[in-house]
Amino acid sequence: MKVAVFGRFYNETTTISVERLFSYLLKKNADAYIETEFFNLIKSNSPNLDDYTSFKTFDTLDTSFDFLVSIGGDGTILRAIVFVKDLGIPIIGINTGRLGFLATIQINQIESAIQNIIDGKYKISERSLLSVETEPENKDISGLNFALNEVAISRKNTTSMITVETYLDDEYLTSYWSDGLIVSTPTGSTGYSLSCGGPVITPSTNSFVLAPIAPHNLSARPLIIPDSTEIHLKVAGREDHHLVSLDSRITTLDNGTLIKIKKADFKIKMIDLLNESFLDTLRKKLLWGEDKRN
Repeated sequence: MKVAVFGRFYNETTTISVERLFSYLLKKNADAYIETEFFNLIKSNSPNLDDYTSFKTFDTLDTSFDFLVSIGGDGTILRAIVFVKDLGIPIIGINTGRLGFLATIQINQIESAIQNIIDGKYKISERSLLSVETEPENKDISGLNFALNEVAISRKNTTSMITVETYLDDEYLTSYWSDGLIVSTPTGSTGYSLSCGGPVITPSTNSFVLAPIAPHNLSARPLIIPDSTEIHLKVAGREDHHLVSLDSRITTLDNGTLIKIKKADFKIKMIDLLNESFLDTLRKKLLWGEDKRN
């Protein structure tokens, strides 16, 4: 069993998670690789690192890995896909962050979760991604032009609104007068889009969401579209530039740049344990079960 381990931050919860995970991987004689920067972070924070000297490090992944363990929150998983890309390596997340719609394994479940994966007691949830192209080409985007949660267009260095001219399959939709526009996948529907009034969409739904950010045209509402749609956007505003973020990766574009967004030609595989479901996660994370009438 060849396992990749990735993380970004370190706190007390991370220490406990790392030690429990590493100890169990050793017990199971796993061929474990730790992402280099995360290894250096552990090295400077963990007094028990010498117990794991048999582990190797990685800077890139290949198809020989059986799965990747992300230690952190959902944002850490979004960073992990930069390594996984289109390799088809399944991902499971240990939650040391806050909400955790993607990173669902709690600290006290680490050993049982790894054992269930070893025993094949899991299912794979395939998550659609967005891909982005720009005219003219932007090298920051073309190098890693995909997003699991969302692509967000937003204003930069100004309090003034921007105008996001929007076309769906070459047909004009509208121009959003707003702070920006979010194009979200079903996975991202519980993220930034949700906080802007967008709907929650189950992961297997073949749809995307357009959610305006603080729109001035009050009739503008989130719109669900088929994920076969190609979206074209152009931004105008008082400033010369605007921001584009692909999940947590942000770059600056000139106003007037044509932004083309469509469904990526690969998916990310998430490991779901058999005792978990998206609906169960919704109830827990959104506190729907707190209503005493339930």
